[in-house]
Amino acid sequence: MLSQDTILAALKSVKYPGYSRDIISFGLVKEVSKANGAVSVTMQLTSPNVEAALQIKTESERVLQALPGVKQALVEVRQPAAGQSPQSPFANQNRVKGVKRIIAVASGKGGVGKSTCSVNLACALAHLGAKVGLLDCDIYGPSIPLMMGVYEKPTVNEAERLVPPSSHGVKVMSIGLLVTDDQPVIWRGPMITKTIQQFLLAVEWGDLDFLLVDLPPGTGDAQLSLCQTVPLDGGVIVTTPQEASLGVVRKGINMFTKVNVPILGIIENMSYFTTPNGERVEIFGHGGGKEEAARQNVPFLGEIPLFTEIREGGDRGMPIVVSTPNHAAGKAFIQIAETVRKNLG
Repeated sequence: MLSQDTILAALKSVKYPGYSRDIISFGLVKEVSKANGAVSVTMQLTSPNVEAALQIKTESERVLQALPGVKQALVEVRQPAAGQSPQSPFANQNRVKGVKRIIAVASGKGGVGKSTCSVNLACALAHLGAKVGLLDCDIYGPSIPLMMGVYEKPTVNEAERLVPPSSHGVKVMSIGLLVTDDQPVIWRGPMITKTIQQFLLAVEWGDLDFLLVDLPPGTGDAQLSLCQTVPLDGGVIVTTPQEASLGVVRKGINMFTKVNVPILGIIENMSYFTTPNGERVEIFGHGGGKEEAARQNVPFLGEIPLFTEIREGGDRGMPIVVSTPNHAAGKAFIQIAETVRKNLG
């Protein structure tokens, strides 16, 4: 039976010309109707590019006519009036003044140590001499202030822009710096979107070589808001070795791919544990991250061992890269930072 869901699923195979993202995720489809084997679809483009409109119309009608039960397919593609400046689906993106590179750190699921990797990667880049900022986009569970040892609130300068506090040579911004420790953040999507936009564009980041963005787990409002607000230079995916984590890593990779964000690589966290007598124990298995990177044809950035010192450093606001950079875990994070910096050029 022909349903609206079936029609929309078929249209998801149609890519916006020049992009890897489909016309459904871009929000171009505005109306869908069907009756007696005929399907009618109305789309609204943000660009007056006639060739793009024709390609979308032709490809959309082709996939719709291939559906069982469809005798006729008509797609109307509306565009802005001629003479208006062309726009891409990312036309509302803005560069962050003074920031050279923006890197998103993401994971498909929670509990893989993504924020721990974010703070240590940020501190490792600072250790290598870079000017670094760290933005905590986990609105519901901000942990960056604790891990970075930041407790002072941002100030406001004469231009009425938030000035982020610094710790360990890294500028830090988080919703956790603006609310009390026991105050829950109960917000819907639009408020999250607005907050992330303000954290990016209304904060006095100054001149930075890298701005790392610690994303919440999953592929929801925060992730989409970030991708639509600023052009990202790359994404880093954090996982643990076991299949339960790797399965959702693929969703994170697909999310970045659809919005044309290059994958800088995968980090395998909690890769192994070394007992006091020197025995190596692979609690969550081992090598899954490297194997998944090979399957996805993306770089493998390295493995981070499971050490009590990493957790202790996060609890007391002293990342292991700062406290003991010569520790095995500290060296691993610094090596990953060197690789990321090299790959970005």
